[in-house]
Amino acid sequence: MYQRYSDGWVETISGCMFAGKTEELIRRIKVLEFAKKNILVFKPAIDNRYSDTQVVSHAGSSVDSIVISHSREILDYVKDDTDVVAIDEVQFLDEEICEVCDILADRGIRVMAAGLDTDFRGEPFGPMPKLITQAEFVTKLTAVCNKCGAPATRTQRIINGQPAHYDDPIILVGAAESYEARCRHCHQVLGKPYFGEKK
Repeated sequence: MYQRYSDGWVETISGCMFAGKTEELIRRIKVLEFAKKNILVFKPAIDNRYSDTQVVSHAGSSVDSIVISHSREILDYVKDDTDVVAIDEVQFLDEEICEVCDILADRGIRVMAAGLDTDFRGEPFGPMPKLITQAEFVTKLTAVCNKCGAPATRTQRIINGQPAHYDDPIILVGAAESYEARCRHCHQVLGKPYFGEKK
C-alpha cells in the first residue's frame, strides 16, 4: 500500500507567472521543516523583486534563502546532514544547475526546483525544460488568464500597456507591473516568427 523510495530525487514545480510556484515551494519547505528535515533554500541573485535575502511569493509567504550567482555555488553549502535543497526561480540560473541537481540527488538529497517553464515569448526558458525531463516528479501549475478567465499557461509581458515585442530581452525581472497570466488564445507576442516568417 505504501511506496518506499530510495533517498534522493529531483522534483520540479513549473508554470507561468502567478500560478503559485513559489507558494507551493514554500508550502513543501514548511511541511519538511515540521518533519525536522535539514533544508537549504537558494535563489538567484537577479531575483530581488520582494527581498534581497528571502524567497517571497506574490501572496506574501516567505522563507530565508541563500543568494547565489552560479549554480555550482550550491555545492559549497551542502553538508553531510543536508536532507533537502530547494531552489526558486531556477530558470535564471545557468545550465550547470541540471548537473548540480543530479549530483545532489545521487547523494541522497531531495531537490525541489521551482521556475518558469516558458519565457514571455512562450518558448522554453533556460535550464527548466531539461530539469523537467530529468526530474522524477513534475508539477505543472496554471494561473487564471487576466483577459478571459481560462486556465493560463503563458506569461504575458506588458510594456507601456502593449504586448512586448519578440526581439525584446528575454529577462526582465518584474511582477504585476510588467506581467500578466494569459491562456494560449489571449497570449500575444508582437513580431513572433512562424516558420521563419514574422507574424
